[in-house]
Amino acid sequence: MTVTLTDGNLAPRAVRESQSQMAEVVLPNDANPLGNLLGGRLMHLIDIAGALAAHRHSRSYVVTASMDHIDFLLPVHIGDLLILKSSVNRAFNTSVEVGVKCWVENYIAGTTRHVASAYLTFVAVDQHGRHHAVPPVVPETEEEKRRYEDAGRRRELRKKEQERRGSKIG
Repeated sequence: MTVTLTDGNLAPRAVRESQSQMAEVVLPNDANPLGNLLGGRLMHLIDIAGALAAHRHSRSYVVTASMDHIDFLLPVHIGDLLILKSSVNRAFNTSVEVGVKCWVENYIAGTTRHVASAYLTFVAVDQHGRHHAVPPVVPETEEEKRRYEDAGRRRELRKKEQERRGSKIG
């Protein structure tokens, strides 16, 4: 792996600078025969939402290295408004961990439900695909500080699993 530095713009950035949100109405072509959003389609949208936060933090191209955990909590139905919120939990040398939470808003009933959560790792790359350093992240709120610490523990678990399998990701 070749690691290159960007223009030296590695000043620490607050979590809030990476926060991103996207919305999508679930249509019939996104659903299974029961009218529920396909899990793979939700994973695709989570990847996009996560990349938005990683791009904002690194201010560069990013590639998905892993999605190490996802929970599908409730079904999402045709016609639901799916809202995905993402932010960087922690920055490492050339990678960032991003958390994505998915909500469904039933705009007819006026209700909102948490339907899924995921953690993804993105690696910052230049236009030639070479890894480069990312700025540190500064957690400000108690929730951001908790997510920052949790991300460090998840990274250690990922490293142990990679060693066990003999592979390297993010």
